[in-house]
Amino acid sequence: MTQETTTPDEVPAELRELAHVHGVRTEYEGFDGTTKHVSGPTLVAVLEALDVPAATPQQVDLSLARERDEEWRHVVPPSVVVREGDEVTVPVHVADGAEVTVWVEIDGAEPGAPARARRERRELTQLDLFVEPRTVDGRRVGRATFALPTDLPLGWHSLHAATDGTEARGTLAVTPARLDPPQLREGQLWGLLVQLYSVRSRTSWGMGDLADLADIAWLAAHQGGADFVAVNPLHAAEPVTPVTPSPYLPTTRRFLNPAYVRVEDIPETAYLSAADRSLVEWAADPVRDLDTDPGPIDRDAVWEAKKAALEVVFTAPRRAAREAAYEAFVAEQGKGLRDFATWCAIVERLGGKAWPADLDGPDAPGVEALREELAERVEFWTWVQWVCDEQKRTAQRVAREAGMRVGIMHDLAVGVHPAGADAWANGAYLARGVAVGAPPDMYNQQGQDWSQPPWNPRALARAGYAPYRDMLRTVLRHTGALRVDHILGLFRLWWIPRGSGPAHGAYVTYDHEALVGILCLEAQRAGAILIGEDLGTFEPWVREYLAGRGVLGTSVLWFEQTDGAPTPPEDYRHLTMATVGTHDMPPTAGYLAGEHVDLRERLGLLDEPVPVVRRKARAERDMFVQALAERGLVGDDPSEREIVEAMHRYLRRTPAALVGVQLVDAVGERRSQNQPGTDTEYPNWKVPLGDANGNPILLEDLFGLQRLRSLLAAMDDER
Repeated sequence: MTQETTTPDEVPAELRELAHVHGVRTEYEGFDGTTKHVSGPTLVAVLEALDVPAATPQQVDLSLARERDEEWRHVVPPSVVVREGDEVTVPVHVADGAEVTVWVEIDGAEPGAPARARRERRELTQLDLFVEPRTVDGRRVGRATFALPTDLPLGWHSLHAATDGTEARGTLAVTPARLDPPQLREGQLWGLLVQLYSVRSRTSWGMGDLADLADIAWLAAHQGGADFVAVNPLHAAEPVTPVTPSPYLPTTRRFLNPAYVRVEDIPETAYLSAADRSLVEWAADPVRDLDTDPGPIDRDAVWEAKKAALEVVFTAPRRAAREAAYEAFVAEQGKGLRDFATWCAIVERLGGKAWPADLDGPDAPGVEALREELAERVEFWTWVQWVCDEQKRTAQRVAREAGMRVGIMHDLAVGVHPAGADAWANGAYLARGVAVGAPPDMYNQQGQDWSQPPWNPRALARAGYAPYRDMLRTVLRHTGALRVDHILGLFRLWWIPRGSGPAHGAYVTYDHEALVGILCLEAQRAGAILIGEDLGTFEPWVREYLAGRGVLGTSVLWFEQTDGAPTPPEDYRHLTMATVGTHDMPPTAGYLAGEHVDLRERLGLLDEPVPVVRRKARAERDMFVQALAERGLVGDDPSEREIVEAMHRYLRRTPAALVGVQLVDAVGERRSQNQPGTDTEYPNWKVPLGDANGNPILLEDLFGLQRLRSLLAAMDDER
């Protein structure tokens, strides 16, 4: 597969113009430094995924003409996203010469408060600004310009315009100019980075769960002085087996994976009859021994066991207070929760069969009848999410009460499974016929296809960003910090038309001011710190923009190099979370030993001769060890453990706001959790926590390990 070789002259100017006005880039810089031009067929396919006809010159002309007047078809914009305190004007379109009244209804209450009790109306002032009227769709339309008040409070409001007996409405979001979490004013914070499924205890059911997370947080705070525990995405997988192991390819980003529930911690479990309690215990029996199994984690077995146990506990009655809490959760999550639970119930019913057309979406004609028929299963899946939410809240409470200044840092995946719940429920806001990925780069010269459907930026704006807002609001519940995977996707994404290779795509830009602003608004409402994974190829201004909004970036020691040498610690960015490695690399012990080269050789992933790659890896290792020695952090011929500790001391000497310690580095683990470029060739996301020899390490034994205690002491020494 090669990259696009089209020249600009081969693509009609009108098609390039149409792409430009819809945010589709017609060229980009390749990893080799040369400009790549996107072909005409790719532009047509991407535009049609945006619901813009472009297959013929006539369609291009009509689409261009329609776009020139599109803004004038709306009385008020469907959505307006502004920064707090900014001077902003709003265009309002009415019949030429008609009178119009414009106002904002301010929603200043906390989430869940009665809407009618919390509305304040603010009239807007029209500016003396003449704009030439237009003829749009056969009628003469004029534009009036209104100024938004600069003292509007943060939050979600509505913009209204009344004219000739009709009223139009749009969404108005006022976002923070900049996040300023108080936790970051207390000096550098550090914490553990954990792949939760891999950290098992003696009471787990074959994989780590939310009760284990609470225990990890308590122990890390009390015995190590940690300020946070960061975990992999906990988004929901399929409700039936087989389940997708990758936490970065979930069925939904909004709701949680019930495989992380600790069944025994559900209060109703205590009130089960002896017979029902036996059923729960029997469900657990097949997976109890998996806690000490050194082999790949068997998510299917774990989920089958937990699902059977949850079905038993679901039948137990709830006390009045518990029932009220459940009903409040259901009301707050609203239609999104109901649709997700319905999707789960339908997936069970279909049993792997193809979805009929009359079930293709929550509002499809056959869904309501089936929802009623499966009412008990819909209720079960609704209840399961409440249980997940309760245990997520407990983990954050335990972390904070243990003294952590942040608590649990959750992770937001970049996208969802193309056949999952979000793709089903949010189909109207997603682009069809394309997938998200990455163009060829020096690490993967074929490019990457992640199979995930992207947001349709215009459909999202027309919806007032409600699907995006609701997802963020749920993800940020009971969260001290949120890491946003591939945050560059809020600026632009690589769209690949169906049937094309990853090299034959195009970048589609997004309204980053709106998407980042809404992210900051919901984070501020939740009191959470934001960290953006800003690695990869991007324009230099992007990091500056995110820092200006108070969003932390990501610094990886192995990648931080200046003029071919390790970046001095004092030159690291302040607004960043610094780590030695990432979950897509071997743990530091394995990386130092060159095991990433061994693995890629075994899997046939090397593009250069093995001796060349080994020589480069050794030179990289020696370069970093030399930098540590120059700082007095290691002596002559340091051991692997000494190098690992020195690397973390190095990061503690940076101005980075956060420093993360991967738990695998603290125990000497060498195996990768994920090997990019593989699927079934490597047990991605299935590797249980183990020592240097792969022997399982249980949670109860973690903080008694001398190696872990020594690394935590090193972190504390540099405080």
